[in-house]
Amino acid sequence: MKPVEFEHIIGDRIRSIHGWDNSNWAIIPTTTTAVSPSSTSPPSAVAQLQAAAAVAAAASNPLSHLFPYGVGLFPMPPLPALNFSSEQVAKVCEALEESGDIDRLGRFLWSITAMPGSNLLTQHESILRARALVAFHLGNYRELYHLLENHKYTRDSHAKLQAMWMEAHYQEAEKLRGRPLGPVDKYRVRKKYPLPRTIWDGEQKTHCFKERTRSLLREWYLQDPYPNPAKKRELAQATGLTPTQVGNWFKNRRQRDRAAAAKNRMSSQQYGLSGGSYSPPSSPESSS
Repeated sequence: MKPVEFEHIIGDRIRSIHGWDNSNWAIIPTTTTAVSPSSTSPPSAVAQLQAAAAVAAAASNPLSHLFPYGVGLFPMPPLPALNFSSEQVAKVCEALEESGDIDRLGRFLWSITAMPGSNLLTQHESILRARALVAFHLGNYRELYHLLENHKYTRDSHAKLQAMWMEAHYQEAEKLRGRPLGPVDKYRVRKKYPLPRTIWDGEQKTHCFKERTRSLLREWYLQDPYPNPAKKRELAQATGLTPTQVGNWFKNRRQRDRAAAAKNRMSSQQYGLSGGSYSPPSSPESSS
């Protein structure tokens, strides 16, 4: 029997047993063409990936907790031996991470761990990052910290992994204290649990923003304390932040400057001094 024919028999059998439609096989599309003998990929590669999709999809079936290997009187047909490369697994992990389907990503990683003698889960950064993401969403922070501290990651992964590292420590601190954390509490948590060098390029940060980002924000603020949406988007692209983060930074800076100006005016009136300090102009909306 040809590999492609075997693949279709497996797919049709599983779909008929579990009542799945083609959406359960969206990760690895089913092929209908014969495998060319001159193809650089092994003839069984498609069938192997299809089998992994079957395992991941099986875990999503509502009855899978009752019938781990099949439903009713019809057991799941035997799947071909899985022999993935780290690149194949990484591509699936990247696609699921980008889609935001963390549950399905976790099921796919589980299907890989079920492979006897498999060491694929430590062979590619995308796989390690996917494992960290699943651990974070499951609240398995010990596993998350282990993955982040014991593997070196490239700069492209730093922002997401740093956010998970800090948020995990915030949540643990909130659970321990029994209340939400304020800005001072979060500052103390960051001081107590600094970013590991495996996910940090060494540049000092203040309130999660790099110093060069804060410097650029301050320059723009002196030019215009009330940037319009177009300027916020432009500044977001220049700093790597989101427009919402840029808007929040400007709002907080205006509030701090107004509070400082009010304090200085009170001091001047108390001691009979003249003069004042810089205060951002009123919002165009408030003056109209």
